[in-house]
Amino acid sequence: MSTLTTHRIALLFNANKIYDREIISGIAAYLRSTRVSWDLFLEEDFRFRLQGIEEWDGDGIIADFDDPAVQQALSKRRVPVVAVGGSYADASKYPADIPYVATDNSALVRLALDHLIEAGLTNFAMFSLPEADENRWAQERELAFSHHMKRDRMAAVVYRGHTTSAPTWNQSIDALTKWLQALPKPVGIVAVTDARARQLLQACMIAGIAVPEEVSLIGIDNDPLARMLTRIPLSSVLQGTDQMGRTAAQLLHQMLGGKRLGNTRILVPPVGVNALASTQHESMKHPIVMRARHFIRQYACQGIKTTQVADYVGTSRSSLESHFRSALGRSVHDEILRFKIDAATTVLSNGPDKIADIAVNCGFTSVQYMHEVFKRELGCTPRQYRDRNSTAQQVSIAS
Repeated sequence: MSTLTTHRIALLFNANKIYDREIISGIAAYLRSTRVSWDLFLEEDFRFRLQGIEEWDGDGIIADFDDPAVQQALSKRRVPVVAVGGSYADASKYPADIPYVATDNSALVRLALDHLIEAGLTNFAMFSLPEADENRWAQERELAFSHHMKRDRMAAVVYRGHTTSAPTWNQSIDALTKWLQALPKPVGIVAVTDARARQLLQACMIAGIAVPEEVSLIGIDNDPLARMLTRIPLSSVLQGTDQMGRTAAQLLHQMLGGKRLGNTRILVPPVGVNALASTQHESMKHPIVMRARHFIRQYACQGIKTTQVADYVGTSRSSLESHFRSALGRSVHDEILRFKIDAATTVLSNGPDKIADIAVNCGFTSVQYMHEVFKRELGCTPRQYRDRNSTAQQVSIAS
């Protein structure tokens, strides 16, 4: 009876990033689906440290080559290495003589733009990162954005802003706010990550810019932490990170078996778009209705009433109701309820939270009231809605 050979494999990723975590998850999925026996080396805090890595006594490495320091440290590798990172428009920028699994930066940006175009927007911009070696993937997304804009005969408006830093945070937000205020409205903005999209959203809140009526935002990564840290749920492009991890593991498996892969390049397309409130653009001609909906979107789940919305926009309740009836064909109460329902259905489809907790967190006065609303508006109970829907059905798959 033959026994499996156990290989010692290092995974050089920083798992504080959703991108790296999901690639590691894809590697794990490959291991579970095969008879491969790997002893995995990762730091206990799931961050990689390069010091001494060239002396590591192992059999193979899968590493994030978006970090130039990693690429340099492994340049004199003595074991098989598979690189994972962003794609390059210029093929000469890929590391030589090493298999490389890449997220397709051009396809990520194209999918984000197409989503904004489908929302009815005609002005576009990108929020990127300052130029730096460690941000090469962001600059590649800028190039892709400029290419797509040029193809569509439009100006490529890109703002890089500043890196996140406590001493310069206020200055950075002020500069970002000024940039947002100067853009033609309405505008759709592609952020190179969800973290940058979250900064955009914060700046919009500070400046009183309505999202998504004036500014529609879409990020990249579908990071649940970024969504939890914003009042308005962020739309995002889902990268094919699970497939990237599986593919990288398969390539290394082949190399450990003696196969030479050399300059193998594999581009992995995005999975789709998780379309949430930040890109649900509707053209609002009446400024009072636009500002009111901006307030409702942020605070509907905190139990606000029509009078509070009227106070925020500075008009009487009767006038606000009249404007809503004219512009939307529904009352302010109906609009608040609509956002509560949207929030509740999102949670029901994406997590195991107790229905009683969802009712409280989404602004319903009781579980019974939430049950009545669902039966009246959706024709089912909250539990039936959860049973019928899954996270996969919430995601718009790219065709």
